[in-house]
Amino acid sequence: MTSETSPPRQARDDLIALLDAADRLPGAEELRARSYDLLAAAPESSVVVDVGCGAGRAVAELAERDVKAVGVDLSERMIAIARDRRPEADFRLAGAYELPLRDASVDGYRADKLFHELADPERALAEARRVLKPGGRIVLVGQDWDTLVVDSDDPALTRTIVHGRADLVTAPRAARQYRNLLLDAGFGDVTVEVRTGVFTGPAMLPLITGLAEAACSSGAVTRRQADHWIAEQQGRTEADRFFLALPMFMAAATAW
Repeated sequence: MTSETSPPRQARDDLIALLDAADRLPGAEELRARSYDLLAAAPESSVVVDVGCGAGRAVAELAERDVKAVGVDLSERMIAIARDRRPEADFRLAGAYELPLRDASVDGYRADKLFHELADPERALAEARRVLKPGGRIVLVGQDWDTLVVDSDDPALTRTIVHGRADLVTAPRAARQYRNLLLDAGFGDVTVEVRTGVFTGPAMLPLITGLAEAACSSGAVTRRQADHWIAEQQGRTEADRFFLALPMFMAAATAW
């Protein structure tokens, strides 16, 4: 997953660490496996492009299913790490708007945690249709940034923090738009699933802290409000009272 602009190297390395941690969260492996199932890629004969491939985990997991996968990412740093981790795989430097693939050359298109970073999702889907063969499958996975359910003693402040963080994302509600975007782009057999992760331990505390810090940096909340909210969430974690529900949306469709 990468945006259409590349941040500085330290920010990119922090993102890689965050994505690695997200890949290890409970339920993440099952979510990725479901996305591969929805691609319906035939072993040994199918080619799938993973757009916004990051460090290449999906490319490797598809290869374990005997599916040839091409990983594409706009970040040179991401591609370098992916190639270092998996030198046998096919990784290419490119963005979602201009894929380095021939017309009608792939059987599957997958994008995980990417479309919320795109300012022009319609253009990305037109490019997806270009590279997909007739009957090819597309799968989009991501979260709706307005839809994080966090238990707190101050629900109004929590709502402000969640929405303040969402406002910093290019397209924070892209996931709820997947179905209509796919239909408008001419895809058929569109389906949408929602898998909700429930987290009650300390693993997601850094994410929660990051929400408040981002909302504070944008001016949505004050420093005092952010510190108070973070302290409450830390206390909840120590008392085994932390609760976060994170819905992940998964849409699939067929290219006519």
